[in-house]
Amino acid sequence: MGQFDDVEGGGSSTAPSAVRTYTVKPGDSLSKIAKAHYGSAKEWRKIYEANKERIKNPDLIQPGWVLTIP
Repeated sequence: MGQFDDVEGGGSSTAPSAVRTYTVKPGDSLSKIAKAHYGSAKEWRKIYEANKERIKNPDLIQPGWVLTIP
């Protein structure tokens, strides 16, 4: 029996989270945020999908909102 045979697989509490957040600033748009995080403004839909509970209209985001960046 090995040293770690009784350890179950799963997430590590010390691993960095893959989910980031971003606080919307005046003048931001989902495409501008996507360009900064993904290198392409066309990826704005990823941010929208991850934040649909807050974003009712993707053209109207408010400064101060904290968005999840998947």
